[in-house]
Parts: sequence; C-alpha cells; structure tokens
Amino acid sequence: MKKLQEILKQYKVSNLQLSIWQLINTFIPYFILLYLMYLSLSLSYWLTLLLSFFTAGFFIRIFIIFHDCGHQAFFTSRRSNNFLGFISGILIFIPSYYWYHNHAVHHATTGDLDRRGIGDVWTMTIDEYKKCNKWKKILYHFYRNPFILLIFGPTYYFLIANRFYHLNSNQRERLSVQITNLFIIIWICLISSIISFKSYFLIQFPVLIIAATIGTWLFYVQHQFEGVYWERHKNWTYIDQALKGSSFYKLPKILQWFTGNIGFHHIHHLSPKIPNYYLEKVHEANEIFKKIKPITFFESFKSLNFRLWDEKRKKLVSFLFLKEKK
Repeated sequence: MKKLQEILKQYKVSNLQLSIWQLINTFIPYFILLYLMYLSLSLSYWLTLLLSFFTAGFFIRIFIIFHDCGHQAFFTSRRSNNFLGFISGILIFIPSYYWYHNHAVHHATTGDLDRRGIGDVWTMTIDEYKKCNKWKKILYHFYRNPFILLIFGPTYYFLIANRFYHLNSNQRERLSVQITNLFIIIWICLISSIISFKSYFLIQFPVLIIAATIGTWLFYVQHQFEGVYWERHKNWTYIDQALKGSSFYKLPKILQWFTGNIGFHHIHHLSPKIPNYYLEKVHEANEIFKKIKPITFFESFKSLNFRLWDEKRKKLVSFLFLKEKK
C-alpha cells in the first residue's frame, strides 16, 4: 500500500498545460455546437436534435471539469479552481460550493450503510423495505423506476432541485445557491435578448436532458453494480469503498474521452486530487488496479435490475428476488 501511495502522489498535482488544453477542447467546441444548433433551427429541428447529442457530450466534459475543480484537482491554485468551478456551474445549472459540500460527503460515506442519504442513490436494504409502510414502498418503486431515475429525475435535479438549498445548509452554501441562481437568470436573459427565449429553450433543453441522463447513468453504475462493496460503519474502510465500492467502467475510447475518464472511478475515489486526465495513467501504473474486474458498456445494463441491498448475501438484488423468496 505504501508503494501505491507513492505512485498516486506523483499524479496529485495538476498540469497547467493539460488543464488549459482541456478547457480549449471542451468549452470552444461546446459554444460552437450551440451556435450551430441555433443556425439549424431555421433548417430542421431534427438536425438541431441530432447536434444536441454531440453538444451534450461537451456539456458532460464541462461537468467533469467542474467536478475536478471541486476537488481542487484541476489547477494548483484554490482561487482558480473556485472561479472556474463557479463559471462552469452557471453553464451546467449547479451551484458550485453547495454541490461541492454534498459531494465531499458522498466521498466520505459511499458504501457505508449507516451513513446513507447525501449525494447518493436512495437504496433500501431488504429488511428496511419489508418494514416500511405501503406508501413508502410505492414511493420507492416510483423512485427506482428507470424512467424516473434516469430521465425525469436528472432533469428535475439539474433544473429544479439545485435552485434550492437544504434547511440545515450553512450561510455560505445558501449564498452559493442564491448567487448561482442570479447569474443563471442573467445568463439566460442575455442569450434570450440575442436569439429569443424560445430559441434558447429549443437549444439548451435537449442538451440538458441528454447530458443529465448520461451523467446520472454514469453515477448510478459507479456505485450500483454486481459485486459492489457496502458495509456497516464498524466494518467500512475508505480504501475498500474506493477499490471495491466504486466501479471500473470500461467504456469505448470515444465515450471515455467525452466522460473525462470518470469510468476509472475506483481511482478517483481512492485519490480525488488526481485530475481526470491522469486517471487512466494511474490505472496503468500499478498491478493492483489491473486486477480489478472492469464493467463493460453492455454488462453495465445489468445494473438496471438492482433495487435493494441484501445484507445477508452482501449483494444488490431485484424486486423479483423478494417474490422468489416468498
């Protein structure tokens, strides 16, 4: 493990040239594609929708940069990370500081059955499900429905949920939400004054839906997969949750590029300070990572069947599993 920490250490410092290059190859294509979508409105909205898939890919890359800034991984300067995170947050409709706080909790608690509830996908144990009342079961089935979880839910999360803060949020978190909301309104009004609100909506909305759905799917597969590690707090360890509780999602190279290497999620959870453009290199640098079984693109769809955590068998199971046990 000491050798592993030495390998990780050399990748924890960002490379300014690589970071700037990622800004160039992400933000510039994103705005060019948005402009092309605007031009396509006068030709065919089907063409606009086609372009929205490519634009959504760069939206996801902006989110990855935003995410790295939250871990103080994209630049060596905290001020630069915070500034870029704030600007990126406006473009993807997420208040940076508020989200970063919740995401830090996610890193500190993922895979811990006694500390669920912040920054994760709502998952009940079998015993919890059996003991809850009928209405909570209906709500849980509704929440875990793939359409709600991966299409309606993500869109709601980006557009609506992030406009509000929790009642127990501190002053800085509340201010983060309020200021981001203000700048989002200013940004929308500015663009709408140039191309009209209707045009803005027809361009931005499909991009948001596609990117939010793909992003949520990535997050879902990263912690809801066959063989995932979850433990009660007394047996939970940070290293185990990283290497066993966070997936190695092996995507085709083009998808790996658009998603900023986030498929190497086990490495990200092991050391969040590593910039996204180094994650694959870290994976190749140590044999311990090569022993981790990857989840392929097609294998990942098995995760759609997972609904509950079976503490006795220490595995995720489907609702059908309960019927079979009766």
